Amino acid sequence: MMPELIREIAVDRVLLLRLNRPEKRNALATPLLESLAAALAEADRDDDIRAVVLTGNDKVFAAGADMDELAAAASHDELESPRFRAWSAIRSFPKPLIAAVEGWCLGAGMELMLSADLVVASEGARFGQPETNLGIIPGAGGTAILPRLVGRSLAMEMVLTGEPIGAERALSAGLVAKVVPDGEA
Repeated sequence: MMPELIREIAVDRVLLLRLNRPEKRNALATPLLESLAAALAEADRDDDIRAVVLTGNDKVFAAGADMDELAAAASHDELESPRFRAWSAIRSFPKPLIAAVEGWCLGAGMELMLSADLVVASEGARFGQPETNLGIIPGAGGTAILPRLVGRSLAMEMVLTGEPIGAERALSAGLVAKVVPDGEA
């Protein structure tokens, strides 16, 4: 079985973490989030690592939460659940975290991207919070972090309609720092 998170040194002192659940469109199941949090904690302790780049594949950064896992979860899960702890650890990573986004970046995947300090997107990247289409709301920061980055109007449009936006609109709204040709993010 292939690892769900691939670690490699991308360039001198930069760790590359690649989400690797292609059969699930890199859906963010709790074990993957825990692996990511552990890899970031390890990178924090390693003085040779100066920054981390987080990416997916050419078709999808991450298509959201693992809906099968969420459907099976009890509705009374505590805030100190493993999933919540993993999200907290990811958000508190102290070194520069760069998201390199190609393809779809949806739901919890977008919320993961929002945890990054810098976002580079390919021209074909698409960003969205489609939870409304499932009768739920963004639960991992989309409703709190997104408006601070792009303003209330665009955040409300994205959350309430569930319609994705393209890379150029994300750039003009301040959601991403740079747009590069497909295959270069």
